[in-house]
Amino acid sequence: MNNKKFNKIVKVVIILSIIILICDLCLFLYQKNKNDSKKTFFNTINSFVYDNDSIYAVGSTNQNKNNIEEATLYKYNSNFRLINKYTYNSKYNSTFFKVKKDDKYLLALGSLENSKDENKDGERTALFVKYDLKGNKVFEKKVQILGVSKFTNILVLKDSYIVIGQSIYPNDVLGNENTGGAIIIKYSKDGKELKRSNLGGNKSGLFNDLVLVKDKIFVVGKDATRYGIIAKYDLDLNKEKAVSLGKTDTLGFSSIVYYKNNLYVVGAKKLNEADEYDHDLDAFIVKYNMDLKEVKRNTYKDTKNGIERYNNLIVDNDKIVVVGHEAILNKKKSNKKELYYNYRGLINLYNNNLKLINKNIYKKYSNNYFTEVNKYNKLYVVSGYNSNNNKYSNMFISYNSKLK
Repeated sequence: MNNKKFNKIVKVVIILSIIILICDLCLFLYQKNKNDSKKTFFNTINSFVYDNDSIYAVGSTNQNKNNIEEATLYKYNSNFRLINKYTYNSKYNSTFFKVKKDDKYLLALGSLENSKDENKDGERTALFVKYDLKGNKVFEKKVQILGVSKFTNILVLKDSYIVIGQSIYPNDVLGNENTGGAIIIKYSKDGKELKRSNLGGNKSGLFNDLVLVKDKIFVVGKDATRYGIIAKYDLDLNKEKAVSLGKTDTLGFSSIVYYKNNLYVVGAKKLNEADEYDHDLDAFIVKYNMDLKEVKRNTYKDTKNGIERYNNLIVDNDKIVVVGHEAILNKKKSNKKELYYNYRGLINLYNNNLKLINKNIYKKYSNNYFTEVNKYNKLYVVSGYNSNNNKYSNMFISYNSKLK
């Protein structure tokens, strides 16, 4: 065989090898994209606080090589550009629900799978982490009582922290333990537990938010399933009074503020008791006096048959600013066995007599969820996340006083 013919054969072999390599690569990418299309990827924000010109937010992400959910603390500048992020190091899933600031420290509340057994059984341990402003961990506290546990919020006092949340039995566990349900714990500033109390059943109780008024703590959440609750405690965590309101959704009351000798709470109201899966809910806001007697109530409905829910509220002068979401039934995807919804973020303004004075619905993406609102530089800044297909991304949106 002469050299010319041999060179031609070598060239053909090389070309065929390259073609095969390209085909293999295309097949690999196709399979990867096909597998990825079945997964859900997310970066979400549940809560945020301002510190001068910085924004600190918490949530979770699974954008990592193992695709586990990681509790995450984000730092942004005032233009919402991500400066840094700090993930909570855990072998298994974790998330943060709330962040508060205490002088030069950040307090993050959430939950994690604290062991291989918890990961396997779908259980969680309540998690409280104290960070400095550089993302260094000062201390962490973990609480596990009945199996499914989480911390949802915190109140910063001069000499201590009041932390709230939940610890209940998993769905497939029966028991008579009475130390769980909605939980409230007092910690010293260095993380020592000082006092603990609980309320509600071992399968349902939950605390979501709290506010300090003089020397009393008012906490909201749910008592029994679909019964919103507002409770009054002294600073030693002795319960003085509690009242419930039915029928709410499964979260009950999710947020509370104090304004001019009244308490305002928000959540979602169940319309039909026979609606087992909460397919028709109205967002609502309720005004209570300081004796926990209902003064007034106002429901909000934008869809004919769908879900509206208020998640968070603040007071701005004489206005109550509320954020949440609504769900519109997707008739093309829905069937008799399963209903699909498209979610839209909403921000509404009320006066202190619960009259709706303005509203805005956010429809930019396929699904939008508003989680929290704060006021900064005369703007209402809303946190949340959006999704297209199976990918969720965190977001901030700013509104002026007219919700533009």
